[in-house]
Amino acid sequence: MKSLLAAFAVGPTAVPVTGASRIDALYRRHRFRVLVAITLGYALAYTCRLALSVVKKPLIDEGIFSPQDLGLIGSALFYSYAFGKLVNGFLADHANIKIFFATGVVASALINIGMGFSTILWVSVALWALNGWFQGFGAPSGVVSLTSWFSNRERGRYYGIWSTAHSMGEGLTYYVVALFVAWLGWRAGFWVPGIICILAGLGIYALMQDRPQTLGLPAVADWKNDHLAQLAPPETRVLTLQFSILRIPAIWVLAVSSATVYVTRYAIASWGILYLQEDRGSGLADASLFMAGGPLAGIAGCLLYGYLSDTLFAARRPPTNLLFALAELLGLVLIFFGPRNSAMLTLAFVLFGVGLNGLVTSLGGLFAVDIAPKKVAGAAMGFIGVFSYLGAAMQENISGALIEAGMQVVDGARIYDFGPAIAFWIGSSAVSMVLAATLWRVRLRE
Repeated sequence: MKSLLAAFAVGPTAVPVTGASRIDALYRRHRFRVLVAITLGYALAYTCRLALSVVKKPLIDEGIFSPQDLGLIGSALFYSYAFGKLVNGFLADHANIKIFFATGVVASALINIGMGFSTILWVSVALWALNGWFQGFGAPSGVVSLTSWFSNRERGRYYGIWSTAHSMGEGLTYYVVALFVAWLGWRAGFWVPGIICILAGLGIYALMQDRPQTLGLPAVADWKNDHLAQLAPPETRVLTLQFSILRIPAIWVLAVSSATVYVTRYAIASWGILYLQEDRGSGLADASLFMAGGPLAGIAGCLLYGYLSDTLFAARRPPTNLLFALAELLGLVLIFFGPRNSAMLTLAFVLFGVGLNGLVTSLGGLFAVDIAPKKVAGAAMGFIGVFSYLGAAMQENISGALIEAGMQVVDGARIYDFGPAIAFWIGSSAVSMVLAATLWRVRLRE
């Protein structure tokens, strides 16, 4: 056990590298590799989280699970992920990120392969809950890497780049994985992501590095001469700093705002394909293609959010939050109430994708990292993650119950009334926007 724990511990500080040009070269090389690893690695890992979304209709049609069963399975991942992200956020502040991240991705891959064999409700619930725990390794690893390798004044832009990962992962799931499901059946929806994530874990291990000091490099704030944040005194224990985030009122408001936007985020991610298939009459391939448009637009949303908030608003997040929340709400209204044609539906998903992914970039982590001590970025991310994914988990239960209550079988065909679920989803986004607006005067931690 001691050897196992030692393998996950932060590496020792290496002998300092000398020479400005040598330090610059090493920083540039490893920053690029770390950014690639946390972005592409997290994107591929996402396919192991969203696999259930593309197999709901075949599981319902084959009588394996009901909508309420699927809500229970889906919520198991989010409840586990919520607390896993908190605990793993605390652990990530003390862990060798290279090993920590790679281990989580490979474990999630193996669980997905197991899900492809399960048709028993409680086995699937248990497996998917375990998957949520290991998925919770990813975001804290990314945030700790970003705060270790990128300085305060540039973090918004690089955080925006990293945040494109979930958009890419959703796009891969909705299109590539969905194609395999249409071709090979629902089991492929779990097996294909499992294979992808085993390869991703190996790639992460090859590319990642732990903190700069383990390579003999100075702290990034020293290298960039960027000391905006005044860190706690050296004698302050990290664990004390981690719990200090609970005394920041803005963190609590931000957590609830994130939770409510995550209701909508995962409502569309989890039930959007089923809605398009049953309400719009789309086939799996067409529904997946529409759904993939949102994440693809979301890549632009993440990048645009980081750029606008860093440059146009001088690293102030609240004004940018409001702009992106309005875009997200407009997209939602058009998806459900706009003209029922392909062009308008495509535009609606683009607006929704841009707005939502900008908000997830901020409310889901960047804003918390801005206003919390930088030594405990993983803990701040984990705290916000608990609320975010409790919101997502409760959404799965509530949405599943609302959809099943509105489902009728007429002449052997299922007919759905999505109205109550849609009202729940849009209302949650509106609440998130109002809560985020109350943080208008909150700025970067000085």
